[in-house]
Amino acid sequence: MNLPNIMTMTRFVFIPFFIILYAYGHSVAALVVVLFAGLTDILDGYIARRSGQVTLTGIMLDPLADKLMMLAIVISLVAGGEIPWAAAGVMAFREIGMIASSAIFHFRGMKTVPANLLGKATTVVYYAAIMLLLLDLPGGVEVLWAAILLSFLTSGIYFLQFRHLNRV
Repeated sequence: MNLPNIMTMTRFVFIPFFIILYAYGHSVAALVVVLFAGLTDILDGYIARRSGQVTLTGIMLDPLADKLMMLAIVISLVAGGEIPWAAAGVMAFREIGMIASSAIFHFRGMKTVPANLLGKATTVVYYAAIMLLLLDLPGGVEVLWAAILLSFLTSGIYFLQFRHLNRV
C-alpha cells in the first residue's frame, strides 16, 4: 500500500472522530477533523499523480471516503438540528446514487470520469457551508442549498462525460 492510499484510508478513520466530537458539542474540533480530512484528500491525489502512484484501489476508495465523510456530516447536522431534513434527504439521495453508480460502473469494467473543475468548486462550496454551520455563523443553510444545486449540475455533467467516455 502506497502513501496516497494510506492517506485515503486515514479519512475513513476520521469519520467516527468527527461524529464523536460533534455529538459531544465540540463543533470547532469536529470542523478541524473535517478540514484535516479535506487536506489529506488534496494531498493524496497530488502525491499520487506527481509520483505515478495512482492505483485502482485509490481511484475507488478516494471518492468513497469523501462521500462517507459527507454522509456522516449530513447525518450529524440533521441530528443536531443544523440543517433541514429536505436538504439532508436530497444530499443523501445524490451521494448514495453516486456511490452505487461508481461501484456498478467499476465492476462492469467501465471507465470512470476524473474530477473536473466544477466538481472541485462544488466541494469548496460544501466546505464553506460546513464551516458556516459548524461555527454557527449566518448563511450556512443557504450556502448548503447552493452547494446542493451545484452538485446536481456537476453530476449531470459527469454523467454526460461518462456516456461519452464509455459510449453508453
